[in-house]
Amino acid sequence: MLPRLLLLICELLLIASPSRPTEGSPVTLTCKMHSLQTLNAQFQFCFFRDSRALGQGWSSSPKLEITAMWKEDSGSYWCEAQAMPSKVLRSPISQINVQRIPVADVSLETQPPGGQVMEGDRLVLICSVAMGTGNITFLWYKGATGLNLQTKTQRSLTAEYEIPTVRESDAEQYYCVAENGYDPSPSGLVSITVRIPVSRPILTLRAPRAEAVVGDVLELHCEAQRGSPPILYWFYHEDVTFGSSSAPSGGGASFNLSLTAEHSGNYSCEANNGLGAQRSEAVTLDFIGIAQALESLPSPVPQEFTCLNSNSPTPGQLQPVYENGEPSQMTRTKVGRHSSEQKAASITVCTWRVSFGLELP
Repeated sequence: MLPRLLLLICELLLIASPSRPTEGSPVTLTCKMHSLQTLNAQFQFCFFRDSRALGQGWSSSPKLEITAMWKEDSGSYWCEAQAMPSKVLRSPISQINVQRIPVADVSLETQPPGGQVMEGDRLVLICSVAMGTGNITFLWYKGATGLNLQTKTQRSLTAEYEIPTVRESDAEQYYCVAENGYDPSPSGLVSITVRIPVSRPILTLRAPRAEAVVGDVLELHCEAQRGSPPILYWFYHEDVTFGSSSAPSGGGASFNLSLTAEHSGNYSCEANNGLGAQRSEAVTLDFIGIAQALESLPSPVPQEFTCLNSNSPTPGQLQPVYENGEPSQMTRTKVGRHSSEQKAASITVCTWRVSFGLELP
């Protein structure tokens, strides 16, 4: 019996299936003994890697199932069989090398999708690989200069980088890189657009003279200091809209209005870029017509006045007038039509005299 038992020592083999596993795949180890059928002994089996027992140790099963093999599981394997406490049979050593699959097809996606995010919201950059095994290192970069934002190493095909609160400065191009011991593989560029709601706009009224009169062209300029384009502006008179203008590239917009007697009152404007509308504060416009200009002049009427004729400069242009080479006072002229009279009101403001007027039909 002993010579036969010695023969069995050479016939104990370890079989790995598959023999060249890839990372993440299962492997079955079988401790195979030839002529086992002719023996009545009950054997116990144990599997080893680099002198360390695997699984639960000694067992009556000649097989060991390993659910997933990784690169670090590569090494020297063998099995042992024991029929009596004093006799242990050992298989030859088998070298098992676990194959690593390089990363491939790296992509970068965003959440929310599409690369557009509201200022103040959360943005997640998701880096993924279509294939690749083992520990994968993910790196995220910002801008053309490749500023490294974060590095993560994990046994996963995806990893995330989060910006909890997006700011305007986060609008940029991003990409990620993945590698698992082979050449790094980059993703394509993804552009992030930060959408900014409009701020409260400022309404400015621009008239050709200090006191607007009927017939003047009034320019209303509305501008929101912040806000993603395009921006649509609406103009209101006493809370009733009378016009609109757009700013495709951002900034402000203007609307021109030819004044009539009904145009006195409160004006405001509204800015909207689809992320919420904002209304400006109201601006009050007071102006005088021709009859009002005459009624507002003092009595008696001063004899000095200025009237523009066909040889005069453009109506409404300021004209300095000097006396004795030394300026003394400023005269502002309000011109009306009443029995062909020209009347002027004078107020002392500074140390020089300036007159302006309006050519009458």
